[in-house]
Amino acid sequence: MSKYYMGIDQGTTGTTVLILDEEWNCLSRGYKEHTQYFPQPGWVEHDPLEIWDAIRASVGIAMEKADVKNVDDIACIGLDNQGETVVLWDNVTGVPVYNAIVWQDRRTAREADIIAEQYGEMIREKTGLIIDAYFSATKIKWVIENVPGVKEKIERNRINAGTLDTWMIWKLTHGKVFVTDQSTASRTMLFNVHTGEWDDEILGALDIPKSILPEIKDSAAVYGNTDPLDFFGARIPISGSVVDQQAALFGQTCFEPGTVKTTYGTGCFMLMNTGDKPVYSDNGLLTTVGWGLDGGEMTFALDGGIYIAGAAVQWLRDKMKLITSASETEEIANSVDDTGGVFFVPAFSGLAAPHWDQYARGTIVGITGGTTKEQIVRATLESMAYQVKDNLDVMVGDSKIPIEVMRVDGGASVNGFLMQFQADILGIPVDVPEITDTTALGAAYLAAYGIGDFKSIDDIKGKWKLKKRYEPQMDEETRARLLHKWHKAVERAKDWEED
Repeated sequence: MSKYYMGIDQGTTGTTVLILDEEWNCLSRGYKEHTQYFPQPGWVEHDPLEIWDAIRASVGIAMEKADVKNVDDIACIGLDNQGETVVLWDNVTGVPVYNAIVWQDRRTAREADIIAEQYGEMIREKTGLIIDAYFSATKIKWVIENVPGVKEKIERNRINAGTLDTWMIWKLTHGKVFVTDQSTASRTMLFNVHTGEWDDEILGALDIPKSILPEIKDSAAVYGNTDPLDFFGARIPISGSVVDQQAALFGQTCFEPGTVKTTYGTGCFMLMNTGDKPVYSDNGLLTTVGWGLDGGEMTFALDGGIYIAGAAVQWLRDKMKLITSASETEEIANSVDDTGGVFFVPAFSGLAAPHWDQYARGTIVGITGGTTKEQIVRATLESMAYQVKDNLDVMVGDSKIPIEVMRVDGGASVNGFLMQFQADILGIPVDVPEITDTTALGAAYLAAYGIGDFKSIDDIKGKWKLKKRYEPQMDEETRARLLHKWHKAVERAKDWEED
């Protein structure tokens, strides 16, 4: 009898599903996009029911490609999720009371400023997070205070609030299981990283009732089984759940303190494993939970987040019509020698680590009458690499650990131009693995651990395979000159939006 593992990566722009065999070879990949809604400037939303349909569609695509004859041959399912994106729904009807508010959404920026003035130090000490509209807490508060009928439904115990892992598991189990894991809980700004529980003081300060929040469990555990009515007629254990970036850290087998990965998706996120104790940054990095295993034993990470990476390429395609697909950006970027002095700071939703400027906005500087489309496309790719470099420099400074190699993954890691420029601007090698969908892979690893197919995380280490290493080729003088101009461009993007 064949045996398969499934990893579901529910990302910002779509859902990716991997099916892997017993030797952890990737047999198939299913993918389905979902719609991005921008109802007002700075607002970003998703339709949770469309996401649920996209999950089932991408699972169906992956199963068909892998030629899985019997769905029951799937040993377990692991999930990863967007992190801070949040949805509130009626737990009787299963209907969301409002669209999911996405991590990029800035509608609560002023509210976050007010909370920071009063509770900033307390919340940072307990959660490891800098108060920002990025996190789930202010989004939950906004829905409670602005959507008619929600407060009344809370009084009648009709409201569930959760990140998208909680929504997915609730839907997959036909409403039987209402859980999250420590890593995802740590992205809400409501989770105490020292106690491993929802924090009553923060909940009271933000006027968010604990009753609407899910139970917190380990990142690898059997939460429940899929309901045959909702999932292809099968009962399959759901045994792993984690935030997407932590899933990638796990999928890259960064199990030792000081190991680092960067994931290129809609945003771009660098995580460093810091071991069993939270490490605090003085320079804008976040302290976060990597994963929780074996009865609540948490591994921590330093997190450098970039809001806009692949989303800038999507903008070139969908809004500017400069490209027809992301795949052509490599050839376009290589068709010119440089950007002609153009620098693009894609601060569409403000700047995250290490700047934390909610009011920065996208800026293109250095344009002349001779600037070409190709140079703007190249500047878009280079902007990702510059932002990663800024985070790496801070991470080295805060951790006091020299980073000698960067493991990378995500959609843009297949772009040879970007990966070479990334190595050049970092000044260290960049390693691309065989399986670049390491978010879904990491979720599948955790699921296998959750059902006991891995006895320890050491059993997973040997599964990681290198596909290509990019060695830096840029001289130090050129690197310093480019970074100087990049930082000038960043300063021009800061503090632009006043309301």
